[in-house]
Amino acid sequence: MVKEIIINSSSNQTRVAITEDGNLVDFFVDYPENRRMVGDIYLGRVARVLPGIRAAFIDIGMKQDAFLHFSDIGQRTKQFQDMLGDEDSDVEDADDDESIKSNDTSGTKNAAVLEVPKLRKGEEILVQITKEPVNNKGVRVTSSVSIAGRFCVLLPFDNKIGISKKISDYKERRRLRNIARGIIPPNCGLIIRTVAKDQTEDAVKDDLTNLVKTWKSIESTAKSEEPPTIVHQDLSTTDSVIRDLLTPDVSKVFVDSKKLFKQIKSYVQLIQPDLLEKIELYKSSSSIFDEFKIEEQITTLMGRKVPLPSGGYLIIEHTEAMVVIDVNSGRYAKSKEQELNSLKTDLEASREIARQLRLRDIGGIIVIDFIDLEEEKNRKKIYDELKKEFRKDRSKVSVLPMSDFGLVQITRQRIRQNIMQAMKDVCPVCGGTGFMTKESHLVYDIEDWLKKYRKYFGGFSLIIKCHPTDASRLQNRRFTKIQFKFLVKFTIEEDSGIQIGRFKFFSKRTGIDLTEKFK
Repeated sequence: MVKEIIINSSSNQTRVAITEDGNLVDFFVDYPENRRMVGDIYLGRVARVLPGIRAAFIDIGMKQDAFLHFSDIGQRTKQFQDMLGDEDSDVEDADDDESIKSNDTSGTKNAAVLEVPKLRKGEEILVQITKEPVNNKGVRVTSSVSIAGRFCVLLPFDNKIGISKKISDYKERRRLRNIARGIIPPNCGLIIRTVAKDQTEDAVKDDLTNLVKTWKSIESTAKSEEPPTIVHQDLSTTDSVIRDLLTPDVSKVFVDSKKLFKQIKSYVQLIQPDLLEKIELYKSSSSIFDEFKIEEQITTLMGRKVPLPSGGYLIIEHTEAMVVIDVNSGRYAKSKEQELNSLKTDLEASREIARQLRLRDIGGIIVIDFIDLEEEKNRKKIYDELKKEFRKDRSKVSVLPMSDFGLVQITRQRIRQNIMQAMKDVCPVCGGTGFMTKESHLVYDIEDWLKKYRKYFGGFSLIIKCHPTDASRLQNRRFTKIQFKFLVKFTIEEDSGIQIGRFKFFSKRTGIDLTEKFK
């Protein structure tokens, strides 16, 4: 399998595509006005503590206060507060003095209840963004600060050592754990990342040294600055992709910008010099995404209809509460056995759905309506196929078995806006519904208003103003019958300032807006 990273940079955005044998498997977009925020660390101030919803809101200087759930308040919060020297500061107590507690998640029935430091209104707190704002929700934060590097993650004021679960070899896990024990700084914890597999102790140690320097800088800034302020800005989307996804199995990294090419080479030189030969500057005059046939795959990515190899297709619909995916067989009917046809289409759909969720970065609740399968063993095949495909996903995914109605429920970790939200704006015409009022109903709305108007007045000439789109749809309509019925003469005029599907009624003689008076 040939795995490549293709980076396209323009004046207002950077796009990163990851392909496997030419097929797009991951896609990221980096905007200057919508910078990646996950991993940023802020010195904030507690704005509100609401025990009723088990959460606090932290002022970090954004338009909306950050959301800190009690479950995201780590056991290290007290040490962070002590570091800030804020334990004796003059702060205002919250309205409710209920202690914030967290249950030990070891799974034992008699697990001890661990005390979490009480939060008080006005108190300084160090928090890290874990989820970017989505729609009208603010960022989500945690007080368990961590600093990610290429090979390891530093956990200040912790004492645990963790090894990535994706490193399955027992001897390698033991080797990395011994390395971690030998280099871990005092009063800190360490997590060894997947890319550290087969790396030397010196490589891991150098990475940790850089992380310790970063933490010292954060510590110094947090002590000297007044909240709310940012004390550490994590890498951009492009740099984070290089840090996290440039692994030895990547054949090449193609970049079409000289400036970005130099930046990436400098960064790779710092973190893992032996991968420098994989970085290549794309020099052709044709678009890099066209050359690698990525642009056409992105076009499919943006559509609600996704074709399947055997002629079936998916329909992907976004709603406020969840994403709904419908599986359709289309024209596929190779076998006379309906069950076999349905099984083949559902298996293809399972593979494509896992790919689409990764590509579109869809998170939250996803409900899939598969083609009905009668046999339980076939339903299990679909469930097993989904589980297998989601193992490739870096986000946390939970899948429930298929229900009797042929529905599969999935939850996928949501960290940022999905690709559709990041690249598209709500349609100003339909307001995001995808529907426009039918022409016949537009005429009904006019007639209904005239009926109320005629009840009190009559014989006047009116001007009806509407959006140009509605005006063009109504221009071939003959309104003679309606005008005769209500004894009112009117003309229709275009006004681009009026919302589609709405009308404004004016007296032709005085120019007064009568719309609301007879609504």
